[in-house]
Amino acid sequence: MTKRNIYIDNIDVDIALEKYFSEIPLKVKSEKISVLDSVGRVTFKAIYANYCSPTYAASAMDGIFIFSQKIKEATEVNPVYLTKNDFIYVNTGNPLDLSLGDCVVMIEELINLSDGNFKVIKNAKPWQHIRPIGEDIIAGEMLMKSNHKILPQDLGALITGGVKEIEVYKKPTVAIIPTGDEVIDIFKEEFKEKSVIDCNSYIFSAQIKEWGGVPYIQERLKDDYNEMKQKISEFSKNYDIVIINAGSSAGSKDYAKSVIEEIGEVIIHGVAIKPGKPTILGKVNNKPVIGIPGYPVSAFLAMDIFVKPLLEKVTSIFNVENFIEGKLGKSIVSSLKHKELIRVTLHKSLDDYIIMPLARGAGITTSLSKADAILEIPKSIEGIEAGERVKVKLLKPLKEIDDNLVSIGSHDIVMDLIGDSIKLCSTHVGSFGGILAIKQKNTDIAPIHMLDEESGEYNISFIKKYFPNEDMTLVKGVERIQGLMVEKGNPLNIKSIEELFKKNIRFVNRQRGSGTRILLDYWLKKEGLDFRKLNGYDYEVATHLDVAMAIKNGIAEAGLGIMEAAKIADLEFIPLSKEEYDFLISPEIKNDKKIQEFIEFLKSDFLKEKIGNLEGYSLNKPGKIIEIKCSR
Repeated sequence: MTKRNIYIDNIDVDIALEKYFSEIPLKVKSEKISVLDSVGRVTFKAIYANYCSPTYAASAMDGIFIFSQKIKEATEVNPVYLTKNDFIYVNTGNPLDLSLGDCVVMIEELINLSDGNFKVIKNAKPWQHIRPIGEDIIAGEMLMKSNHKILPQDLGALITGGVKEIEVYKKPTVAIIPTGDEVIDIFKEEFKEKSVIDCNSYIFSAQIKEWGGVPYIQERLKDDYNEMKQKISEFSKNYDIVIINAGSSAGSKDYAKSVIEEIGEVIIHGVAIKPGKPTILGKVNNKPVIGIPGYPVSAFLAMDIFVKPLLEKVTSIFNVENFIEGKLGKSIVSSLKHKELIRVTLHKSLDDYIIMPLARGAGITTSLSKADAILEIPKSIEGIEAGERVKVKLLKPLKEIDDNLVSIGSHDIVMDLIGDSIKLCSTHVGSFGGILAIKQKNTDIAPIHMLDEESGEYNISFIKKYFPNEDMTLVKGVERIQGLMVEKGNPLNIKSIEELFKKNIRFVNRQRGSGTRILLDYWLKKEGLDFRKLNGYDYEVATHLDVAMAIKNGIAEAGLGIMEAAKIADLEFIPLSKEEYDFLISPEIKNDKKIQEFIEFLKSDFLKEKIGNLEGYSLNKPGKIIEIKCSR
């Protein structure tokens, strides 16, 4: 006979959870499953594409395939006439032989003449309405980060990228133990007067399934101390989590606390909630064992408060809220012809949610897997201006969004590595776009690499220029090599920037405001080269991988970028200079928990090891804080 439980604690819920989670070893397991069975599961490791998409150059429209040079001069006053020998009819998705043309003209833009020929009154640009290899997905590209819950729309990106099997968190097994002499299970035995029907076990089972666990309802335990001790010890060895229903209070037959104390440890008994106060948080055989009060309302609330976050920690599955309002971070132009559903990401700023639109192309399946929400633009509206408040439908848990460190600025592959280890939402708009995002308080950090043409110094002079009356914080990141990416084997024997001009090389450029574009302009000015004579100077793409794939696909013959992008695309790389890729932070949030976690990660041996596996990177005091005094 054990002594009666008289004293029960009254600990704050948040304190109880923090103490409990700090004292139990949460064992996270993984398993490999078919992608076809993966919806609802959470990725254990980052997932990378095996193939490009599309795998061939394809027509993006119904129309004609033609060389743009043939209709270069076409206008309404100077039309160009075509015969059937001048072009090839194509439909959307048709593979294209790039030796037979370089653009697609939509059928709607052609004027059919009575003799069967066509009149063209509008010119076309090279690669118009052509989907190049890798437009959507690039082989070797990260498709999904670790700790990402697979959604139905994610299957498109995974399957298109050639992924058939993924590693996910294994669902934890949960033993549910009903207790009490008076309790009956009407699904297993006849109803008896003066008995209590066990509904809790089935409610628990449904909750555990919803939260990502695998429930196992056990046979009811009678109010017998020794039997309870033997069974809890056994279940704690065979299951990941043990739930004891009833017997957690101060009654003469409430044995749960004493049993757990004898064969394990009671960490918390009694929390400051009503109902649900007698909850027990303990461990046996280093497994979580939780005593839940018997009253159904208390039981339901206690499960939600204590078991749900426990399962979330070992499954990374969180509930999704429906709608949220925020401020649009970028203007969107829409058509009056359609109601548009825009895929967007959400960034939590200091006092609001910032909503940023993603790529809108119908073939960009990754825009769905990257989206946090859907913004609906009614048919009657031509667009929405930046700064306007909008409501969006969530596709992901708000908690996942809130916990993200927001990064807006320059693109680098290292951001994927960081984002796979800490909660990071990264948007690539170039270094100057990052500086603007900091000024507008739309981001936590801004990755930048901006070279001052006069001093040859990276980043600091630009910060002083754009924040003349503010003190700012710069955190050192990585050093990387910039250079020319060219075709495998370098068949054109390109060795320098100057040769791009001498050999009239087809070039692919980065967008205005990017650090790489600034670096190119610096080199051109230094060497006295006229940018207007660079073939392709106005052909702009958004990331280093986009530059690499433009070369890989034959759209361009050279482009400026980083060594790792060339490696991923299997290109030759001509190193030109080393640059500093750092992070701008507003001083008002530099002590924020997420910022401190980010800085500590930059200093970690883990990042050092990861960087060591990349081509063209080095570290020079990563995480070092530089205070920039700009105020006057």
